[in-house]
Amino acid sequence: MKNAITVYVADDHTLFRKGIVRLLSAFERIGEVRDVENGKELCALVKSEPPDVAIIDLQMPVMDGFEACSFILSRYPQVKLIVLSMHDDERYITQLLQMGIHGFLLKTADPIELERAIYSVVENDFYQNELISSVLRRRIKRRKTQLHHEKIVDLSEREKEILQLICMEMTIREIGTKLSLSENTVRNHRVRIMEKIGVRNTVGLVKYAIQSGLFS
Repeated sequence: MKNAITVYVADDHTLFRKGIVRLLSAFERIGEVRDVENGKELCALVKSEPPDVAIIDLQMPVMDGFEACSFILSRYPQVKLIVLSMHDDERYITQLLQMGIHGFLLKTADPIELERAIYSVVENDFYQNELISSVLRRRIKRRKTQLHHEKIVDLSEREKEILQLICMEMTIREIGTKLSLSENTVRNHRVRIMEKIGVRNTVGLVKYAIQSGLFS
C-alpha cells in the first residue's frame, strides 16, 4: 500500500496487545503493524527501524511508557506517540503533554477514535480529544491569575488566523486552500509562530492558543 502508515504497539498484556494488532491491521491506511511487550523492546525496535506511529501503554515491566516516550521523543522526534492507558489521572496526562506526546487515549476508547487519532497525529502532529481538552482547561483555570502577568506574544493577524486553524486540526494543505496560500507559506508561518511562542510542537501551539484566549 502506497504511503501506508507503520505502527508499533507496546503493551505487556498479550491478549489486549494482539487484539489491538488485529484491529489496526483492519484499518484502511495502516500498513505494517509490529508489537512488543515492554518499553525496552519498543526502543530497540524503533532504533532498528523507526515507525510512523507508536502506541504505548504506561505501565509495563522492564521499561515503562514514560521512559519509552522520553527516549523516543529525544532521539526520534519524527515518530508520533499515542499513549493508550487505563488511567485518566490529570497528573499523568499533563506530564506526558509536557514531554511532547502527540495523543492520549483511554483503553476504553472506541476503535473509530483510535483510527482517527492515528491519522490525526500523522497529518496534524497532534490529536486533541475531549480528555486532553479538559485537562488543558483545568490547568488554564488554575493558572488564570499567573497568566495575567505573563508576556503576551505579538502575533500578526495572519499568524493568529493560522494558529486558530491549526487548533481546529486542519492540515497544512487545508489551511493553504482556505486562506489562498501556498503550503510552503503556511509552513513558514507555522515555524515563525512556534519560534515566537517558544514551543516545539503542535501541542505547545494548542496550549498557548487556549491560554491566550485565541481558541476555546
